[in-house]
Amino acid sequence: MDEDFLDVLLDATAETRLKLVTADEARAIVVLLGVLEDADCSPDQRLAAREMRLRLGSRLSPPQAPPAPRAL
Repeated sequence: MDEDFLDVLLDATAETRLKLVTADEARAIVVLLGVLEDADCSPDQRLAAREMRLRLGSRLSPPQAPPAPRAL
């Protein structure tokens, strides 16, 4: 893939006006990129997967903690 095209895809996920994927989908993509990074493939593919995973992960907010149970 063209690096400029990847930049557009990754940068667009952080835009507040246009969401290409939801936060849950982005987290799933980060996990899949991690699997690809660990896979038995070429060093270039592993490096690209790592770069995309880190860039996308840096744009995700941390998961929200579940609300504390209310006392009755």
